[in-house]
Amino acid sequence: MNQCILIAFDSTQQALRTEMLLEYADIEIDTRPTPKEITAGCALSIDIPAADFTIASRIIRDEKVEIKGYYHMVEGVYVPFTEQGEREREV
Repeated sequence: MNQCILIAFDSTQQALRTEMLLEYADIEIDTRPTPKEITAGCALSIDIPAADFTIASRIIRDEKVEIKGYYHMVEGVYVPFTEQGEREREV
């Protein structure tokens, strides 16, 4: 996977549920430990190809999966990811 979007969770149950849903949709995933710089209640995160973000986020929204957020790597640092692929502005 070249450019990936990381999905972080607050619960292991939601991470495992998402893993099942995305695999069922034939989306290539990589389940891995949550990076320490992302504060989340769950030690599992899922990487998906950026090209599959739209369909994956739709599945997550439609199935009402609770997530911590979407992140991507920018200059060696994980930052929140928006559908436009830009940094979210801090309010």
